[in-house]
Amino acid sequence: MAAGTEHRFEARVTWPKVAGTSTATTSFARDYALSLNDKPELLGSGPTVFQGNAAGLNPEEMFTASVTACHMLTYLALAAYRKLNVTSYEDHGTALLQKVGPGKLKFTEVVLRPKVRIAAGGDVALAEKLHHDAHEACFVANSVNFPIRVEASIEVG
Repeated sequence: MAAGTEHRFEARVTWPKVAGTSTATTSFARDYALSLNDKPELLGSGPTVFQGNAAGLNPEEMFTASVTACHMLTYLALAAYRKLNVTSYEDHGTALLQKVGPGKLKFTEVVLRPKVRIAAGGDVALAEKLHHDAHEACFVANSVNFPIRVEASIEVG
């Protein structure tokens, strides 16, 4: 991204998803509609631990996915730039949400566990180093104030 440029991203949420819903009680419906530009509408909800609908995408899962996907896409871009032939990439990112004070929860860490396969003859040391570089360059990772650990494994062939 060139210095001095800015990019704006938008999301639209609409609640209630079901007409007639209100917050008259604490068991109100958590379902909402999520629209991202001109893409198909998605069902969102709170996580089940907060009385949400398990079928809906919740903000906590989407946050975890955002960190995980940003690292992957940054890693793959750096690999392509450095001519490292990555043939597969899989990750199972986890985020920890903890109580940090009365009535206050926050994410306190994310752990990424990417499993990367590179083509035979590929540079394993470079493949490992690119995880550090991807972490430093990932703009989602740069936007949080807690640790993101990367526990990567590299396979060749």
